[in-house]
Amino acid sequence: MTREPLTPACHEPRRSPRGPAKVESELMPNHPTKAARAGRAWRARGLACLSAALLSGCAVGPDFVAPPAPPVKGFLPGTAKTGAPDEHMAVGADIPGQWWEVYHSPALKTLVERALKQNADLEAAQAALRAARENGKAVRGALFPTVSAGFNPIAGRTGSDLSSPLASGAQTYSLTTAQLTVAYSPDVFGLTRRTIESADAQTRLARFQLEAAYLALTSNVVNAAVQEASLRAQIEATHKIIAAETELLNVLRRQFNLGQAAVADMLAQEAALAQAEQTLPPLEKALGLNRDLLTALTGQYSSDEITEKFALESLQLPHALPVSLPSALVQHRPDIRAAEANLNSASALIGVAIANRLPLVSLTAQTGSSAANLANLFVPATAFYALGGNVTQTIFDAGTLLHRQKQAEAEFDQAYAQYRSTVIGAFQNVADALRAIEADARAEKAAKTAETAAAKSLAVVRKQLEYGQISTIALLNAQQTYMQAVLALVQAKAGRYSDTAALFQALGGGWWNRPPPPGETW
Repeated sequence: MTREPLTPACHEPRRSPRGPAKVESELMPNHPTKAARAGRAWRARGLACLSAALLSGCAVGPDFVAPPAPPVKGFLPGTAKTGAPDEHMAVGADIPGQWWEVYHSPALKTLVERALKQNADLEAAQAALRAARENGKAVRGALFPTVSAGFNPIAGRTGSDLSSPLASGAQTYSLTTAQLTVAYSPDVFGLTRRTIESADAQTRLARFQLEAAYLALTSNVVNAAVQEASLRAQIEATHKIIAAETELLNVLRRQFNLGQAAVADMLAQEAALAQAEQTLPPLEKALGLNRDLLTALTGQYSSDEITEKFALESLQLPHALPVSLPSALVQHRPDIRAAEANLNSASALIGVAIANRLPLVSLTAQTGSSAANLANLFVPATAFYALGGNVTQTIFDAGTLLHRQKQAEAEFDQAYAQYRSTVIGAFQNVADALRAIEADARAEKAAKTAETAAAKSLAVVRKQLEYGQISTIALLNAQQTYMQAVLALVQAKAGRYSDTAALFQALGGGWWNRPPPPGETW
């Protein structure tokens, strides 16, 4: 984005339809030289611009233009794929406003809706938006005159050596004054308008920060629900493994008592059982912590644990995953829109800094009545009024205002760099999610194949052990292989669910497909 010239947005006044030559003959009958006529013409134009500035005002500083979308055609070098036969990427499709409903889980929908109503972080973001909106309204008040009224009754006595302020010459007196004051500062160079522009940009910043908080909250709830489902599946698989290991240990103990098994085999199986049992407490701990997280996300205390529970079997993945076009991402990502609003605010503050270096014009008018007797307060003889104007121009400030302008320009450059960084990060998020989804599908397919093969192998090894064809070590290896395959399959399934949520989050979460808040427009 190129920066606009830091000059007032004044335009040359429209010329007379009669043409400049005829105007000159009417105003200057003596027909002065060409150079003199040119000088007078430039002075006339200067006076016309000054008059226009006093009447309508000029907004100094750059006029903000939003940066264009990056000139890229895709998020990845090649075509995005899901890697799963039952899914495909719908390029250019839109994201639903309630994107978490694609999992088809009533419990998840209920939990997300409760979090949106009760989460404290979301309430804080909503309050920040209201504060920014009210600040914008307050700043607009500078466009209008300020009217104030005053009533000032006083009583006093002068010393005998001093003359009385009253026409009667009395030493004691009372004076009552009622006064109305109107003050107005014309926005000659756009100081107020640039301040309003900055405040409006800050309001948009707060609004998109609210959308970012909304998206983060819903994504956190979905990810925590998927994590709970994964942990429950891993705990269930671990219990099955422990049951199988216990059963095998009982068999070896019976064989040992009958003299058919060696003590080394029995001890090895006891170690294998202990190792399986050792994996259970960390999983149960993680599940408890995850339940605390879900409870906190819904705005509740841990003692009031949520009742909803999640399993992988209760979640579904959509057959078509929507992928926005790159040109739409800069309009859909709340963090990009917030960075753009921050850039707009920084641009407006350059105009504010420039306007502070220019003359400040203020107008005042006072009217009222001042009388020694309250009964005569509003008679014509006690009325007064005053009109005044003031133009203030800083002559010397040791470069303070100049450096304030340079500071504003540097902060604009900073905001622009932050905007670029946000855009690049957003495209990276989408690319990462697409790569992860493709890899997750391949990982789940491989894990499923491995789990099926390990289960068949374990069944064969068990039979062989019963007939005494193999040693216990071979069975232990088969059991270990099967345990790892089961856990890998669970984790692969959970990874697909989590990375699908990451894709929806990276694409913006579909806020533009939800009804806007009251009084707002998208």
